[in-house]
Amino acid sequence: MITSPANKKIREVQNLNRKASYRRETGLFPAEGERMFFEIPEERIRGLFVSEHFLKSCRETSREKLSRIPHEVMEVVADSVFPSLSDTRTPQGVLCLVKAEEHSLEELLSAENPNLLVLETIQDPGNLGTMLRAGEAAGLTGIVADRGTADLYNPKVIRSTMGSIFRVPMVYVDDLQEALRAMKQRGIALCAAHLQGSVAYDQVSYTGPNAFLIGNEANGLTEETAALSDLRVRIPMLGRVESLNAAVAASVLLFELSRQRRALPQDPA
Repeated sequence: MITSPANKKIREVQNLNRKASYRRETGLFPAEGERMFFEIPEERIRGLFVSEHFLKSCRETSREKLSRIPHEVMEVVADSVFPSLSDTRTPQGVLCLVKAEEHSLEELLSAENPNLLVLETIQDPGNLGTMLRAGEAAGLTGIVADRGTADLYNPKVIRSTMGSIFRVPMVYVDDLQEALRAMKQRGIALCAAHLQGSVAYDQVSYTGPNAFLIGNEANGLTEETAALSDLRVRIPMLGRVESLNAAVAASVLLFELSRQRRALPQDPA
């Protein structure tokens, strides 16, 4: 049992919580909480920390999963020490070290009838996590982001996804404009969410390969990125609201795409 917050393994988790560079270096990220523990594919778990209390009182489904984790991977942590591992105010007593998964732009572009989000400098981790969660619900096939976008493995992003991080592939690219040109070459329609959009978002067909471009929370898309879009769409709003939160705007667009695709005739089984 780990009984000291100065333990080497405790310090490693703390570094993974705090430093994106260390997460990239090790290829690991922490995922905390019982819900996340249940969502993580077992083959990606590289470390498991459980508190004494969690070990005694966890749900039966978690107990069954614990029984399948190799003994050498799991560490029991004293209840008084476990909070030093946690990035939350009220830790639930279980934290995993998870192997990061790598995807490629080619993989995302090769999906059948792709439904993509393209993110430019989305800085709020909560927004990024919400986009993954809403994106999974709407049938998103992947996310492409520039290097200025929040780190996918930031603890706040992970919590916001509620498990979608394990099912929605995401890639970062060094040159976002180059990635957009590659999408256009594949016949993927680029649709920019823009306050000066020429058409309302629900007046456009999204039934073919499509990518929504979402810009920075404060400044929106850069003109260089917006210029590569095939169409700029706006979300009509009432009242005195000038714009929507980036994650909300992305969700509105994604669910309109989902609605349209669900309305298509289905091939007989």
